[in-house]
Amino acid sequence: MAVFQYTVMLPTGKEKKGLIEADTERLARQKVKDTGDVLLDIQLYHQPKTKKYIEKLRQVNSKINFSELALLTRQLASLLKSGIVLEEALQALIEQSEKAKIKAVLLSVKAKILEGASFASALSQFPSSFSSLYCATVAAGERSGHLDVVLDNLALYIEKQKKLKQHVYQALLYPLLMTLVSTSIIIFLLTYVVPKMVSVFTENHQSLPISTSILIATSSFVAHYGIYLMIIIVMGVVAIFYHYKNNNTFKLKIQTFLLKMPLLKNMIKLVNSARYARTFGILLKAGVPATEAMQISASVINNLPIRNTVEKARDNVIEGGAIYKSLKQTNHFPAMSLHLISSGEKSGNLADMLLYASDNQEYDIEQFIKSLLTLFEPVLILLMGSIVLFIVLAVLLPIFTINQMV
Repeated sequence: MAVFQYTVMLPTGKEKKGLIEADTERLARQKVKDTGDVLLDIQLYHQPKTKKYIEKLRQVNSKINFSELALLTRQLASLLKSGIVLEEALQALIEQSEKAKIKAVLLSVKAKILEGASFASALSQFPSSFSSLYCATVAAGERSGHLDVVLDNLALYIEKQKKLKQHVYQALLYPLLMTLVSTSIIIFLLTYVVPKMVSVFTENHQSLPISTSILIATSSFVAHYGIYLMIIIVMGVVAIFYHYKNNNTFKLKIQTFLLKMPLLKNMIKLVNSARYARTFGILLKAGVPATEAMQISASVINNLPIRNTVEKARDNVIEGGAIYKSLKQTNHFPAMSLHLISSGEKSGNLADMLLYASDNQEYDIEQFIKSLLTLFEPVLILLMGSIVLFIVLAVLLPIFTINQMV
């Protein structure tokens, strides 16, 4: 039995595409006409091409990154706003894209839609590319008939998340580079420079100051065992990361410990609460019920202790509690954001207040990072300068001692 792709005109005047199975094109035409819709076009559906792309999809990395997803979502929203139907908009993106993984994903999504699946369920085939937030928001947009507006909001959300990540990475780049260069210089001094300079004192069996003895012992250890120590550290980090990634109990303990660290806890709370507030606001704006929106929003929180308390807050809301009071009990949301949520809940404008709260928190995150780096940079310079000063003094002290004896 063959598969045919057809296009019909609905009583409302809109065009609709779909797939139908039949032995011949004539029987397929008759089946479509029996539905009562006006048949505009019918042709054989080339499944082998679809299978080829799906097979290719399995061979390449199907994960669409933030930049690609933001651009894809923005383009799709623009096409839908112009009046193009979803299937044709997807086809336009397929033809435009130059990357095999995006072509394969979009082709698979389009095939599912033509088979009768919703856009959201078709996207859910690829959870590594389209998160539960993305699929739920799209589903709400399909129900409300405002998919183009919802996709615009999603594109804005993805772009904001991308911008925040880039800001964090750029802010951390300088101190990380500075740490790497300083550490490399110190290792070079200990491994190659110091042994040659202090060999003069050790060969003459001269009595050395404590600082010089410590420096010689450290230099000798780094020269002989440094590479082994580095291998052990790298292996240990890899083992901890693997254990952290695959063991939720271990991850929960680590994340609970991080929430007790003086500086880190504020940063962790700000990042996760901002992400939660923005997700919650977008879902509410799309028409997702509050309790369902809270459940999906909790899934975007990376910190397990915070996620667990937010999920309990949702249970309180299901039992009839206010959203503001339930979130306040978690002790993970800033006072300003809670006041905005309370105001939005009372005025019936909760979605906008959540988005506004998220904007405020993201601004606070940027300021916190700037303040932290402003403090970190001089501390790092002072620390590295102290180490270099210790090395210089440890080398010069025996020379001063010889001069005094002479």
